[in-house]
Amino acid sequence: MQKIDDKLADYFKGYEVEEKMDKLEKLLSLDVSAYTSKKNNLTYLSWANAWKEFIKVYPNAKYEIKKDENNQCWFGNSEVGYMVYTTVTVGELTHEMWLPVIDFRNKTMLKPTTFDINKSVMRCLTKNLAMFGLGLYIYAGEDLPEAPEEPKAEVKPLAQSKIKALYTLASKKGYDNEGVKKIIKSKYKIDSTKELTLEQFTIMIKGFEGMKDKEE
Repeated sequence: MQKIDDKLADYFKGYEVEEKMDKLEKLLSLDVSAYTSKKNNLTYLSWANAWKEFIKVYPNAKYEIKKDENNQCWFGNSEVGYMVYTTVTVGELTHEMWLPVIDFRNKTMLKPTTFDINKSVMRCLTKNLAMFGLGLYIYAGEDLPEAPEEPKAEVKPLAQSKIKALYTLASKKGYDNEGVKKIIKSKYKIDSTKELTLEQFTIMIKGFEGMKDKEE
């Protein structure tokens, strides 16, 4: 027969698992959008608010910023860049996180300042908290490979002969040069006929051709 103490241990073990799952669900479902900001299409969660919300659920949580034998909290060199590391511990559970020191364009910094490193450490801590569920949805998809940037096609200025032809046709329909520019700005959000693409020029020509000539 199983001892009473063993049965109690199994009971409380099951209770602890349920409690942990409840807290995980609470953190996963917590909306932290009020504490976020966007920069260059990336969402950042304030570390102070993230920690505040986290200790509401886990008051005894502890975090550690990893340091080397020289008490420096960054690892790497000026050739490949630098990494920072943190750990967050709740009871017997510890999650580790790492983050490269990057600039505002999300590119590796080869000569970061202490200010850059400090920001990276606190961002790393915030990401570390996501391993427990807090704001995890913010990081969804960040590990997907980046699509290569499509080379931008060079847009050549519209030929002067075409601009003259457009103005001449528009004049026959009752529009002076300024009137043409107003149409272009309203339709294409550009300020000069030189910025028109060949396709836009063709559309403008067809549009004026469909109008009746100005009466003399």
